[in-house]
Amino acid sequence: MFKTVATTPFDDQKPGTSGLRKKVPVFQQPNYAENFIQSVFDALEGYEGKTLVIGGDGRFYNREVIQIALKMAAANGFGRVLVGQGGILSTPAASHLIRKYGAFGGLILSASHNPGGPTEDFGIKYNIGNGGPAPEKITEAIFAISKTIKEYRIAESADIDIDTIGTQKLGDMDVEIVDSVADYAALMETLFDFDAIRSLIKSGFTLRFDSMHAVTGPYGKEILEKRLGAPEGTCLNFVPLTDFGGHHPDPNLVYAKELYDLLMSADGPDFGAASDGDGDRNLIIGKGIFITPSDSLAMLAANAHLAPGYKAGLKGIARSMPTSGAADRVAEKLKIGMYETPTGWKFFGNLLDADMATICGEESSGTGSNHVREKDGLWAVLLWLNILAVRRVSVQEIALEHWAQYGRNYYSRHDYEGVDTASANKVIDALRAKLASLPGTSVQGLKIAAADDFAYHDPVDKSVSEHQGIRILFEGGSRVVFRLSGTGTSGATIRVYIERYEPDPSRHDLETQGALADLIIAAEELSGIKAQTGRKEPSVIT
Repeated sequence: MFKTVATTPFDDQKPGTSGLRKKVPVFQQPNYAENFIQSVFDALEGYEGKTLVIGGDGRFYNREVIQIALKMAAANGFGRVLVGQGGILSTPAASHLIRKYGAFGGLILSASHNPGGPTEDFGIKYNIGNGGPAPEKITEAIFAISKTIKEYRIAESADIDIDTIGTQKLGDMDVEIVDSVADYAALMETLFDFDAIRSLIKSGFTLRFDSMHAVTGPYGKEILEKRLGAPEGTCLNFVPLTDFGGHHPDPNLVYAKELYDLLMSADGPDFGAASDGDGDRNLIIGKGIFITPSDSLAMLAANAHLAPGYKAGLKGIARSMPTSGAADRVAEKLKIGMYETPTGWKFFGNLLDADMATICGEESSGTGSNHVREKDGLWAVLLWLNILAVRRVSVQEIALEHWAQYGRNYYSRHDYEGVDTASANKVIDALRAKLASLPGTSVQGLKIAAADDFAYHDPVDKSVSEHQGIRILFEGGSRVVFRLSGTGTSGATIRVYIERYEPDPSRHDLETQGALADLIIAAEELSGIKAQTGRKEPSVIT
């Protein structure tokens, strides 16, 4: 029934910020996926007879790797596996299943917001028993094992029917195919006032939710249209496709431009939102106004008490270091903890488990709370709708009132994608080398108050994560941040984050790039990205 297969290591199986991501043809190499999955299992202890959750975002090669993972889970001694019907599970829904059913962990098959298709991206991520991404000590162990692996274990059996709900046997292991949406939708009903949102929609409030032909399509249809009563047509691009319809399932102003243009039109809906490939990111647009992810985090935190799940208030707020400081002022007003972490949702897990933080967010369109241990795109949409249902004002009115009270953080991210890795490293290394000499100097008339290479000291487990991004802090609260992204599959992506704090309400209506113009020039003078990479402009500006 089970067999042991001899194999040789691959040297490129180091998990990044969110698991192992490579092009599909890389994963299709003989033994490649098997080696990594066996390395995951070999890095764990005590899972014999326990439950594993498996699901993905439906991208190309998802179904094939699920069959491999099932057969390997059986051969390695798991007692039960829960699989989303058709192999579909949003990342937050997978996190919820792990937590609800006390699973040992889970394999999430996704490359998140990256493109899908026969020559595009695929990924495998391991989540631990709290429902969150594996911490660095586990991912480092996985990589170490992948470099010396000699064999893997797998069942010799026919493929499992993953399209029919029910329980099947694979050797001694139970394989339960579960409704991908049901448990998650039930959780959302405990957090939000569905009656209030239904009333808002019945009053004539209009909205659109674009799933970008990715995983949240079934979730949006069930929750927004069936349970909340939004009219048919509210959910756009709701059928998950293996190649996301040939589009890039990243909910930003470049790849969701049609939605943005609709919300900016005279006859557009009152509210628009989108989610990404695996359902953990979100885009929020009100009629006539785009809400940046950093601002969305701050505004949701300031108003979260209006939703039943958060009526007792927040224990704390956490944000990734590149995310703007907008939420910091909310935490200060609420007199709760504010935590600045490296990029990567795994860094929020300890804070959430220790009940030190309730709401977390990243500038890269990720927001979530202690209901799961992943960011959650549809959760953010529902919290916005709950707030709008209670306050009965527009998104724009919420934003203007928030800025008047807290000040506005003008913020933008400039991405240089697919850069030669050596050139990208030279940019960061050169910045790192001159950090000590920068404080007290000026660039573009802006005086540098401090400069460092961000290191995070976890207040819970006391672990230290170094080299998490170069920060240049200017007098008056402005800053630029440089870091290399760990979510791509080819070359390197240099991300430049530019932020200016503006307390004056009379200056809260400036065009963002104009408000940041001198900082954008300063960032280039400091880094020399264009000269070093040959790029004349960023690939994406958000």
